[in-house]
Amino acid sequence: MPILDVLIRIIVAAVLGGAIGIEREIREHTAGFRTHILVAVGAAAFTLASSYGLDGTDFDPNRISAQVVTGIGFLGAGAIIRYGATVRGLTTAASLWTVAALGLLTAQGFFSAALITTAVVIVSLYLLRLIEDRLIYPRVGRLIGVQVVFRRAGYTPMAQLFAVLQAAHVVVKEVTVEPGEDDSDTVHLFLKLPRTLGTAKLTAMMTELSEVRSVSVD
Repeated sequence: MPILDVLIRIIVAAVLGGAIGIEREIREHTAGFRTHILVAVGAAAFTLASSYGLDGTDFDPNRISAQVVTGIGFLGAGAIIRYGATVRGLTTAASLWTVAALGLLTAQGFFSAALITTAVVIVSLYLLRLIEDRLIYPRVGRLIGVQVVFRRAGYTPMAQLFAVLQAAHVVVKEVTVEPGEDDSDTVHLFLKLPRTLGTAKLTAMMTELSEVRSVSVD
């Protein structure tokens, strides 16, 4: 294969992978802009190696491409994190898996499919999120930010809090822990409340916990 064709396919893979990675980077996920570029370029490189590097040999070129899909599964699993009653990182893992497919497509010269796939993924990450926030979530529950200050640091206060939230069918969307100076932790939560649970009742439930010092709604 001419070096120019190799260069074009690698660059296209990097651009398309980076376009998807920008959305993950903006939302500060574990796998962001650079990770998506590396996955796309790596998948493209493996595909080029299997399609053109093994010409004239007895090796099956499809085996390398198949192993790329398996390897991305392990990489995506590293982006999935469980926070109490909910799981985060599934969208990032799915985007990594899709970016690997983009690398395979561009390396094979199937640019139209790669471009269409990129467009669909970007629409899914941006436009469909707006639809969820404005049309779906208001009908099934309310999104709020809550700040909880624990009396002491450690796993026990967090476990106690998440147990209460899970029992109340509250979905934890995001969690940020801020260590305090007096051996306590402040936790910032982004929650989706069920329609039957109000903010006042949720605050009262949290305040009753022995490990909780204070609760405030952002």
